[in-house]
Amino acid sequence: MTSVEIAKQDLFYIAVIILAGLIGGVLAKKIKVPDIVLFLLIGIVLGPALTGLVSVPATSTMNQLILTMGACYLLFEGGATLRFVVLKQVWITLLVIATIGVLITGAITTGFAVWLGIPLTTALVLGAVTCSTDPATLVPIFKQIPIKDRVAQTVMSESALNDAMGTIATFAVVAFVMRTGDGFSLGNTLKDLAWESGMGIFFGAAVGYGAALLMAHNHIGFFRTSTPFVIVLAVILAYLGADTIQASGFMAVFTCGVMIGNKETFGIEFEDHEHKYLEDYVGNTALLMRMFIFILLGSQVDFSLLAQYLWQGCALLFVFMFVARPLTVFLCAGPDRRAKWTVNELLFMSWTRETGVIPAALVGILAGMKVPGVEVVGAITFIFILGTILIQAPTTALLAGKLGLLKSQQ
Repeated sequence: MTSVEIAKQDLFYIAVIILAGLIGGVLAKKIKVPDIVLFLLIGIVLGPALTGLVSVPATSTMNQLILTMGACYLLFEGGATLRFVVLKQVWITLLVIATIGVLITGAITTGFAVWLGIPLTTALVLGAVTCSTDPATLVPIFKQIPIKDRVAQTVMSESALNDAMGTIATFAVVAFVMRTGDGFSLGNTLKDLAWESGMGIFFGAAVGYGAALLMAHNHIGFFRTSTPFVIVLAVILAYLGADTIQASGFMAVFTCGVMIGNKETFGIEFEDHEHKYLEDYVGNTALLMRMFIFILLGSQVDFSLLAQYLWQGCALLFVFMFVARPLTVFLCAGPDRRAKWTVNELLFMSWTRETGVIPAALVGILAGMKVPGVEVVGAITFIFILGTILIQAPTTALLAGKLGLLKSQQ
């Protein structure tokens, strides 16, 4: 197939995804569920397993570009909604749950996987890949459902912070399993975590502050009329810049969003109409990213592989949702006297634990590395993605209402 034919085919896929996504978004509003749920189901219908209208391989450049840029942009959007005043209240919980909590979740998943008959090395990789939450899934949910600020912002912040820990844990385990490099070392792992997270925060903050100055400062706001382009450029520069110095690109774009979202703290402000214009732009662009990410993920579901590991995956999903996550939340957030979490808040955070883009991307990378047992890891990871998005995401609003955590109930 020539490059022109490939380009035409990709354009067709783009058109199908946008059309299907628009229809899915309308239906999601009518039946009052997060749009990502319908996007995922639409992707399954459009994929090779059913209609074959969309066939974008997980290892293709187009897929990797969409997943990377989409996850970055949704992280940026999530960061832009956070407020320093809220983060000051819950920073201890965030630090503990995004580090120790990731290890607890991974250890429990690994232990039960071994008990179900999965080889230890494969179970270790599975526990590491699935131990982090997914910002691309959680951010849209909390944008659509008006949850109490500190709960929503804690969960969104955790989803950004624990990606670095989950990624580092994954490659440390893979090094051990494949006996490459120095293998697993707690000291090296902690050192890598500190570097990736710390430099990601620093680089993202610098890019975010610089972008805010160029967009809104009274004297040097040269690009005040071109804010959408500055936003896209800031997201790309934050991710690539941090990645170049081997820091967490996802942490950088999240921090970039936090800085721009809190620019008033630094004396940089938009006019009301400018703020509304930028908010609409970011919201619409984030919707487009959600369409592409979750429709593509759905289209790549391999049903034959899922069927092969279905019972083990479902059993682990049950443990994941009802044992690993609740234990992690209550052990890590419960003792935080500064935040003073209520039981209802802890129960809600225990339930909001979707798996999505980041674990799926890790599976793709490990497949390219030919990690032993990656087909088992991939199948069960997709069961986690399908299960958490199709079960937990649609019930988020209902649970929040029952627990009295909706903003309208304050």
